[in-house]
Amino acid sequence: MTDSNLRIVSLIPGGTEILAALGLVDAIVGRSHECDYPPEIQNRPICTQARLNSNASSSEINDEVNNLLQSALSIYEIKTDVLEQLQPTHILTQDQCDVCAVSLHEVEKAVATLIDSKPQIISLQPNTLHDVWADIERVGNIFGVDSVNILENLEARVKICQHRIQGLSLNEVPTVTCIEWTDPLMVAANWIPELVNLAGGHSLFCVTGQSSPILPWETLLTTNPDVIAFMPCGFDLNRTRQEANLLTQHLDWEKLHATQAGRVYITDGNSYFNRPGPRLVDSLEILAEILHPEIFQYGYKGTGWEPL
Repeated sequence: MTDSNLRIVSLIPGGTEILAALGLVDAIVGRSHECDYPPEIQNRPICTQARLNSNASSSEINDEVNNLLQSALSIYEIKTDVLEQLQPTHILTQDQCDVCAVSLHEVEKAVATLIDSKPQIISLQPNTLHDVWADIERVGNIFGVDSVNILENLEARVKICQHRIQGLSLNEVPTVTCIEWTDPLMVAANWIPELVNLAGGHSLFCVTGQSSPILPWETLLTTNPDVIAFMPCGFDLNRTRQEANLLTQHLDWEKLHATQAGRVYITDGNSYFNRPGPRLVDSLEILAEILHPEIFQYGYKGTGWEPL
């Protein structure tokens, strides 16, 4: 299939960014309502919409998500009429998290209704950094694009980080809690513990490759991390600041070591940490800058992260 015949619909932001890294932006004919990077894809037709109000409070969003999932409904709807018009040759989706993006099951159902096209469905299921690299390679192979240089570049940036923290002593490695949701309080997992450890931190409360656990306040207090970083799923820097500020009103907030030391940070989780694509390396560099400003100055402060 020649490039001019490729018609790709990407229903997951990380997948869109993988396609872009592989030089396939021009082949993307449709996207999800959350695919916003790189900027040049923002004029492509939107093929999904959320069934919930993303401006609601964290606890309301959490309740709405649980209600939809318990009713066996997806959180997102696919606009099958738009898909029909676009006649894609391929649809890129995910089977990793029903809360993050349209589920594979929903895509399969939608494709079954299409009359004029029977696109190939490519489903990504990344849980670790290695999985993301494998996805980049797999997507490249499907479209006949060599991913070797892209992967070498990403891995080289990871190695630079690792190399520069090699001399740290144990007491220079801070304990870190990354908050993925504020109400209920949830810890960021999957690839996040791996990124924290690669950036010269010691990740608390969760295991690489596993899903995000709920964190009781008592546990946060007794474990008392050196650093707290907020990266709520789907929220930019401004919205994350609002969410974090709500949490700071908790009676015990001032007792936390991270609060007292001025080591609480907000990040743009939506652009970086929540997206399993090439910008996870940017996320690593952001964490490195937060945890070890004496070693790392990449220039993400103010856009990728800020002190709370």
